[in-house]
Amino acid sequence: MEEILLKIKGISKHFGGVYAVNGISLDITSGKIWGLVGPNGSGKSTLFNTVLGIHQADEGNIYFKDRCITNLVPHQIFDLGLVYAFQVPRLFQTLNVLDNMLVAGREHKGDKLLFSLFFRKSWQKKEIELAEKAMEILRLLKLDHLALSPAGELSGGQSKLLELGKGLMASPTLLLLDEPAAGVNPNLGRSMFERIEDLCQTGLSFFIIEHRLELLFDFAHWVYVMDKGKIVLEGKPPEVAEDPSFYHVYLGDE
Repeated sequence: MEEILLKIKGISKHFGGVYAVNGISLDITSGKIWGLVGPNGSGKSTLFNTVLGIHQADEGNIYFKDRCITNLVPHQIFDLGLVYAFQVPRLFQTLNVLDNMLVAGREHKGDKLLFSLFFRKSWQKKEIELAEKAMEILRLLKLDHLALSPAGELSGGQSKLLELGKGLMASPTLLLLDEPAAGVNPNLGRSMFERIEDLCQTGLSFFIIEHRLELLFDFAHWVYVMDKGKIVLEGKPPEVAEDPSFYHVYLGDE
């Protein structure tokens, strides 16, 4: 039986009298790519922000690995292994690519005064391990040749890949991605999703907002369609694509 990583039960979030998210319930299980699609303004990013603790839910509950996280703050949710890669990459532009990866790593023992003063070999060993892990991820994303280049010199597509790499560097159990292929050329976008598919084979799970439906539908195992704050359709990508209500959501056709 598949493990349920993320369970959303009756979640609502409103701003004033407007419900951006209205009574949504869904499950995300392990080792798969899950898609969340819908027109602009349908509430997708608000749902993600509510899951991540950036917004507090007005109704309902959210569970991650059987623990209620509804009232946790973002860093507590991050500590549990629920990680977010931003739609607009948030990079330290003057730091090189490798240093941006290292900043995203966990368990920097040298940050603690006691370790930095009295356990130098221990934290140095950990820093070497983190650097090796960062280079392994950069090789996977085909960014290893840019490891010592300033992040500010990357192209838009390369910046997106680095943001994905930072998310992987944080050792997530579930990684939320918001439009990873936006602004990326088609070949690089497909390559990015191929890397995501490879990572799924290791047990990592992804929940992805994406407007490039031709890419998402080629790789996702299950897709949720959102409109006006609600989940209006769900299923395997071919089933969703053949459903007339899917086109109604996007085009308004009866």
